[in-house]
Amino acid sequence: MDFKITSDRRNELLKRREIEFTLGYDKATPSRSEVMGKVSAILNLNEKTVVLEQVRSRFGTRVVTGSARIYDDEESRVKTERGYLSERGKPKAAPEGGT
Repeated sequence: MDFKITSDRRNELLKRREIEFTLGYDKATPSRSEVMGKVSAILNLNEKTVVLEQVRSRFGTRVVTGSARIYDDEESRVKTERGYLSERGKPKAAPEGGT
């Protein structure tokens, strides 16, 4: 996968970096968790401090564009982010005792 940061801004008020990126891929479209892992690995970050705001792909191209917010610490992320954005892309828990 080919990863490139197109915009990188610092937001001191909310203690975070706001980045926009493009990600080229060869096989199937990467999932949100794969994109989050790639962003965290490239920038050498803890995944708990990264929130993917949006990930977009266009029909007929092998490029994903998106934006992410990278917080200084997990506490700042919890105070600021909406809960559903933090939970997006994570595997769902298996139902208990069901088939």
